[in-house]
Amino acid sequence: MANHCRHSDSQVPFIRTERGVLSALGATLSAMEPSDRAVQWLLAYQRGVISREQALAGGLSDSALRHRIRLGGPWQRLLPGVYLASTGEPTRAQRQIAAILLAGPVSLITGPVALQNYRIRVFETEIIDVLVPAERRLTSRRFVAVHRTWRMPREWTCDGPLRFALAARAVADAVRDLEALPDARAIVGSAVQKNRCTVKQLVDELTAGPMRRSALLRTVLAEVADGVRSAAEGDFHALVKRSALPWPLFNARLFVDGVLLAVVDAWWPQASVAVEIDSREWHLLPADWENTMRRHDRLIAAGISVIHVSPRQIRNEPDLVVGYIVEALRHGRPAANIVTLPAAA
Repeated sequence: MANHCRHSDSQVPFIRTERGVLSALGATLSAMEPSDRAVQWLLAYQRGVISREQALAGGLSDSALRHRIRLGGPWQRLLPGVYLASTGEPTRAQRQIAAILLAGPVSLITGPVALQNYRIRVFETEIIDVLVPAERRLTSRRFVAVHRTWRMPREWTCDGPLRFALAARAVADAVRDLEALPDARAIVGSAVQKNRCTVKQLVDELTAGPMRRSALLRTVLAEVADGVRSAAEGDFHALVKRSALPWPLFNARLFVDGVLLAVVDAWWPQASVAVEIDSREWHLLPADWENTMRRHDRLIAAGISVIHVSPRQIRNEPDLVVGYIVEALRHGRPAANIVTLPAAA
């Protein structure tokens, strides 16, 4: 599990022990020369990845290092001055560690790769985005995209040798590289719904960050302010906006006699019409199916017209969805016993 960390000027370059050496590859103790022990412990800690500076500081000679990375040798060069102590294809974690070693001791992984660490839904990419202080003269190399910034975070999460920007910063950095609004909605919705960060933290990042390429994040957060909580709800928000439908309340809380009846995705109180967006990811998990049905029955019993639509219908059959709502609004009327409150903050 990743740990929450704060900035520190002290860095531990490698790990020493008096009891033996844990091999990075075989995970077994073996007798070694004292000068090699720090290198081997560091290889174990960094999953077989090491920088030239670390290897030399750990006691490996320049000639021994050159021998290991020679053509046909047991090591390979992943990045300039960063090596993998095996000849196979590096794993995802090894590539990330290599990126950190290239970027330096105060660098952080951000963007999509950091979001994957937080289990936030995001597109796949081979590029690892790293933040470094603005004064550093470092350029992007191979699979590492270097981003120089004056806003170096003072806190991050740690997973062994890996350091990740906190989720809100990683979301903001990832969204700035997007072109499509639905992709931005998916990332923001996943991050908030999985409690990896709050809406306020995202707003703070938007405010503190550069204006350049901030339009998508600004749009998604404006939707959130209206009560939108997921990517599918964002698509529905856009559909209502470009249609002739009256504006609903998103994620409104409905009460009957002081008791919460339900929180509905979209709500027209003047007609007692609710739209429920049946996204499999958030609403139709097998364990929740009976609860979903009971909730539907409670809404119907309270005199509410409930329209169920899927994310696919919103995208591919927008006119049909709008038609259903128009028809329900035409025949609807307000329910006197229902009290409506806006979406919870």
